[in-house]
Amino acid sequence: MNSLNIRKDDLVQILSGKDKGRKGKVLYTVPGKGMVVVEGVNIVSRHRKPRKQGDPGGIIKKEAPIRACKAMRVCPKCDKPTRTGHRVADDGTKSRACKKCGEMI
Repeated sequence: MNSLNIRKDDLVQILSGKDKGRKGKVLYTVPGKGMVVVEGVNIVSRHRKPRKQGDPGGIIKKEAPIRACKAMRVCPKCDKPTRTGHRVADDGTKSRACKKCGEMI
């Protein structure tokens, strides 16, 4: 099982691909495959057939997973994409920290 430095509800920026430069919130992660689903990024069309009476069918747009290595977390303080470090606070709790400005995340 792969561990990811990106978690649910993180703000990330896309580094490469058709959505390069776009920012979005992580909706969920797939650690086993090393993928993340980002809000408003990698939109695909899916054709849905109505299954029950009153159920809408048609073409539905939704987000598809992208590789986690193509997304980088954005620091809330300096608002730049940054790698994530780990720090231990004085009281012994562990948390993530921005590598650029040192701010705890």
